[in-house]
Amino acid sequence: MEREHLSGHFLADAKKAWGEQFTLSSTPEEHRQSIAGCSGAIVLALDAPAVGFNVPNEWVAKYTAEDPTRLFGFASVDPNRDSPERILEQVVKDWNMKGLKLAPIYQDFHPLDPICFPLYSKAQELKLPIMWHQGTSFVHKGPLEKSRPVYLDPVARAFPDLKMIIAHMGHPWIGETISVVRKNPNVFTDISALASRPWQMYNALVEAIEYGIEDKLLFGTDFPFFTVQRMVDALQNINELAQGTKLPHVPDRVIEKILHKNTPELLGLA
Repeated sequence: MEREHLSGHFLADAKKAWGEQFTLSSTPEEHRQSIAGCSGAIVLALDAPAVGFNVPNEWVAKYTAEDPTRLFGFASVDPNRDSPERILEQVVKDWNMKGLKLAPIYQDFHPLDPICFPLYSKAQELKLPIMWHQGTSFVHKGPLEKSRPVYLDPVARAFPDLKMIIAHMGHPWIGETISVVRKNPNVFTDISALASRPWQMYNALVEAIEYGIEDKLLFGTDFPFFTVQRMVDALQNINELAQGTKLPHVPDRVIEKILHKNTPELLGLA
């Protein structure tokens, strides 16, 4: 991600949240170093003019083409654009993208708005999983009322062959995310970015286990906010919070499942 990919509301609010020195830019080399010990990584575009967050599909495609067996590019199309399903089809044809990234809080759309359904249909037709940012953000203009994970339940039921991933376990609405994942075979969730709030991460994992969705938990980072190593360390040390208490522990088998799950195969990317 380059500095020029951020502008407007996103950049201004990021500096308020993280300080004037904030920079989200990272070089391809920095990303390669971060994933050096990984079997692969999903790299996300984002088409969000509403808040000034634009990582172009072409930029992602050119980077992932450098290592096509390990890097899987997810396109992004703002559903508010004219004929977004046609744009998606063309992007996949031109750049061989493997999935779709959507973020209502940044793109300012409601997941249940009828304008979105042709896009979901096209993603299902092309066998493209959708990665959702369906949770909170520091961006003031971002509409929280469009960002609840529960809104994805009707989408999952309407498109049963469309695989979907709710990023960051939909924080802070983790319970909603678990409910949606539990009842829909085509919905998964990842633990990306939860390292910044260890207590939230611990409780999210315990609740996911109690509801029986441990096999649908995926590893993720939210790079460049978080590196692979930071997320691995957070996961492997998660039980330190429960030491000396009667609180439940996250079993080692669950931690190992998350770290070693073949996500590309699970999502049909490979």
